[in-house]
Amino acid sequence: MSDTVIQPRQVGHPLAGQTMSGARMIMQVLADEGVSAIFGYSGGAILPTYDAVFLYNEESTRTGAPQIPLIVPANEQGAGFMAAGYARASGRVGVCLVTSGPGATNTVTPVRDCMADSVPIVVICGQVARASIGTDAFQEAPVPTMMGAVAKHIFLVTDPSRLESTIRTAFEIARTGRPGPVVVDVPKDVQTWEGVFQGEGLLPMPGYRRRMRELNDATLDADTAAQFFTMLSGSDRPLIYAGGGVINGNAAAALTEFATVFGVPVVTTLMGIGALDTTHPLAMRMLGMHGAAFANYAVEDCDFLIAVGARFDDRVAGVPAKFARNARRIAHLDVDQAEINKVKHADWSHVGLVPEALRALTAHGRQSRFQPDFGPWAAHLAQLKRVHAMNYDRASPLIQPYYVLEELNRHTRGAAIITTGVGQHQMYAAQYCDFTGPRLWLTSGSMGTMGFGLPAAIGAQIACPHRLVIDVDGDSSIRMNIGELETVTTYELPVKVVVLNNFGDGMVKQWQKLFFKGRLSASDRSLHKKDFVKAAQADGFRYAVRLDRKADVPRVIAEFIAFKGPAFLEVLIDPDAGVYPMVGPGQGYDAMITGEFIAARHEVEIQPPGPSEMF
Repeated sequence: MSDTVIQPRQVGHPLAGQTMSGARMIMQVLADEGVSAIFGYSGGAILPTYDAVFLYNEESTRTGAPQIPLIVPANEQGAGFMAAGYARASGRVGVCLVTSGPGATNTVTPVRDCMADSVPIVVICGQVARASIGTDAFQEAPVPTMMGAVAKHIFLVTDPSRLESTIRTAFEIARTGRPGPVVVDVPKDVQTWEGVFQGEGLLPMPGYRRRMRELNDATLDADTAAQFFTMLSGSDRPLIYAGGGVINGNAAAALTEFATVFGVPVVTTLMGIGALDTTHPLAMRMLGMHGAAFANYAVEDCDFLIAVGARFDDRVAGVPAKFARNARRIAHLDVDQAEINKVKHADWSHVGLVPEALRALTAHGRQSRFQPDFGPWAAHLAQLKRVHAMNYDRASPLIQPYYVLEELNRHTRGAAIITTGVGQHQMYAAQYCDFTGPRLWLTSGSMGTMGFGLPAAIGAQIACPHRLVIDVDGDSSIRMNIGELETVTTYELPVKVVVLNNFGDGMVKQWQKLFFKGRLSASDRSLHKKDFVKAAQADGFRYAVRLDRKADVPRVIAEFIAFKGPAFLEVLIDPDAGVYPMVGPGQGYDAMITGEFIAARHEVEIQPPGPSEMF
């Protein structure tokens, strides 16, 4: 008889049953959730948790466990956008850790930005002690009231025994369904409280979990798939309209397979860029207000529009009645029931997980031996691409921003992560850069937040340390969070920053020239004294160059990309360069302005926007 003793199998969390502070519990849950970086700025009400970060990493050094580095920005808004860049680039939940009062209010903009673009982050805010809430205590702010209006969900932890399960539940809500930001407001005395760590458990949220189960179980049955293929077989000119939901739902591979198997071309929204490799033969690039002319004409000409993870927003379907007006049928796949029939009526729809739905459609089409012939449609689209190709004044002696982006793209070959601020430079990058896959294009879409690009690039570089990360920014946009240049060099991140300097708010100036008789009210920066190169040098950039000669563009771009480590490049571009095509507010694609160098189908008279039209 063997005298080997059989040990009982370890069940549960190895730290379950240990007594620890609330702050230590927060850190342990972050570790359990696989968090690999925290972005945040300290302060009085969050100090216990910052101390727990220090102690956790000190202990990890001794045990050899993975550390969770803390990235400290110049401003809490930067921390929020870093967490967003991390989440957008990796698909994982980003974490932002800030103090009470101004620390929390500085994160309102990135929280709203993440909500608008369906980006999963968890923001943990310090709060004054429970007994002081509502007394206007030092650095107190009504976080639940403020954040409740802009976040996917908000928790105020008043029962310390539920802190652990609250943090764990915050991650669950952030990443499931339609992703979004979750805010956890933690009073200081809850952080210093000591209790028993359970190592498991979630808050009871029966309604939410029931909806998630329904979403996960929403399979696309054979009859519904057959109805879709009846529509597709009756179509001569089908077109997929792919949005950010394809990226957020990790459905790019499934979309590519569906499009390739059945030969259906694809246009994408600004947020959907990368859903299909932009160099793919079926890629028709970006549609919308500043979409490619050939993409918008394809939408005009299609007879069956297949919307996938898209919401028919005002930048795309500015006049819903005119959008895809020749489409006899519209199909819509989305994870959010609220988007179905919200703007355009769908003749066929499915609410569920997008990759699973696309794979089910592909499988059904293969099984039923569906073999369409969309050859004439493909030839028509190829002609649109040739006749209405992107173009600009290539003979100009001034540096054209499009030329800069073309040169940049020649080196990156669609493999770099590119972040942007908001404005003309954002559209130039979307129009002239290639993206061979998802999560390479990171920009603020729905909120259109200036100052997004630089901190988002930092977050993306932390998430993807071996990727080339480039922030394509504008002189006005980078000013919003220019303090984060120092964050790049402090952490020795090889982020590349290129500023297209047109001495002002370029997009605002374009609108003022078109619609306000050239009155450049508050948008001209030509008299400002900012020296961006000196600012970058002061913040530790060893490569900081100003490019002002067209002949030097190829050489300098090559040097900039090849430089090992952080690099900063300011390019003095033609201040009058515009973003074209452009569909004015309240206009349909038939009123698209293509500028002097992109061929249009017909002449368009520029109409000023109505008094109620959006920017």
